[in-house]
Amino acid sequence: MAATPAVRALERAGVAHTLHPYDPEHPSDQGHGEAAVAALGADPRQVFKTLVTRVDGTLTVAIVPVSGSLDLKALAAAVGGRKAAMAEPADAERTTGYVLGGISPLGQRKPLPTVVDDSALRFATVMVSAGRRGLQVEVAPADLVRLTRARTAPISR
Repeated sequence: MAATPAVRALERAGVAHTLHPYDPEHPSDQGHGEAAVAALGADPRQVFKTLVTRVDGTLTVAIVPVSGSLDLKALAAAVGGRKAAMAEPADAERTTGYVLGGISPLGQRKPLPTVVDDSALRFATVMVSAGRRGLQVEVAPADLVRLTRARTAPISR
């Protein structure tokens, strides 16, 4: 399996991780995160989606559980901003270097301010995209926070 920038970042940092490949094909009414949960038989509270937003115009990454949704007001507050909105897909892809459905918080082309929902800290490990559709990586939440230089806050509902 070809290493993605996310996997290379984990390997360079010497972080323990487990890759979970799955078939990325899914019904059109199902999101990429939900497809990963279904294909892997995983707990949707333990699988996290990486969302690229704009907080007061600055691209910002939010990492929230598949079981919930992003609270944009809470995200803005977490980074000291006033207004948050989802980024344009083209901006998200160009800035991270990944395609939608495969955006990883790790190994992004340009490091962005990042907030991980604090629910991640309840688990020994969490899963996030490993940088392509059909591949999740399982890591300790502390390693995810450290490698993304993230802060944690309650940003999902």
